[in-house]
Amino acid sequence: MALDGYSDQSLSRRAMRAELLDAETELRLAYAWRDERDEAALHRLVTAYMRLAISMASKFKRYGAPMNDLIQEAGLGLMKAADKFDPDRGVRFSTYAVWWIKASIQDYVMRNWSMVRTGSTSSQKSLFFNMRRVQARLEREAAAVGERLDKHQMRQMIATEVGVPLHDVEMMEGRLAGSDYSLNATQSTEDEGREWIDALEDDGPQSSDIVEDTHDNDTLREWLLTALSGLNERERFIVRERKLRDDSRTLESLGNELGLSKERVRQLEAAAFGKMRKSLETQSKEVFEFFN
Repeated sequence: MALDGYSDQSLSRRAMRAELLDAETELRLAYAWRDERDEAALHRLVTAYMRLAISMASKFKRYGAPMNDLIQEAGLGLMKAADKFDPDRGVRFSTYAVWWIKASIQDYVMRNWSMVRTGSTSSQKSLFFNMRRVQARLEREAAAVGERLDKHQMRQMIATEVGVPLHDVEMMEGRLAGSDYSLNATQSTEDEGREWIDALEDDGPQSSDIVEDTHDNDTLREWLLTALSGLNERERFIVRERKLRDDSRTLESLGNELGLSKERVRQLEAAAFGKMRKSLETQSKEVFEFFN
């Protein structure tokens, strides 16, 4: 059931005009979709229960999301319920669909509550949708017996009531109490005021560091090439395959290619490294240590 282009009122009117399914018809449509992938049966089943989705979506208007978006999410939840519904379990589709519709709407509300993600764990979701209600009830109960709960007592009681850790209550309290501010907002009312984003420290490499690293790498490369030039062709091949490849080769594989024993390749490698050390030990500590 496509919802784009319809207002809240028109969607509600269309849903209210939809047929009411009896249990037998509902079951027949569910079997037709599950067993035969009959899209007409799916459309009829979903359309019939769109009024349920809209009714549930209206209960989440207080979170500030556009009603049409809430209905869209409720419709998606209804579609998921229809796709996963098992008519053999003996449960009415409406009973099963309620859970999918609610989960879809809640996920949407939490994703769009703040530009900074509020959280998606089960405890955070439970807090998000229940903390205000639980807090109000605890305050009423305390007032009825003439007590006044401080913030710490309230957080402890909410954590116990909802069944979540105390630090989750503290985190969610701060998130629900705070507001989002754009990093592109200016720090002052002046036209040329600096934006807040300009005050954030850049944790990326600085230009001076990049230049120094490039210069050092070029120098090390030059020293390494000089040391390699003092080797014969076979020694250079062994050093390149053993030290300069991302996936260095084994002595055995080099021996098979060169027609030498594993021990002989090891001896040639040691001799090549010895020659290179003499060239590098007076120039670069970093490259010298690389060959030790």
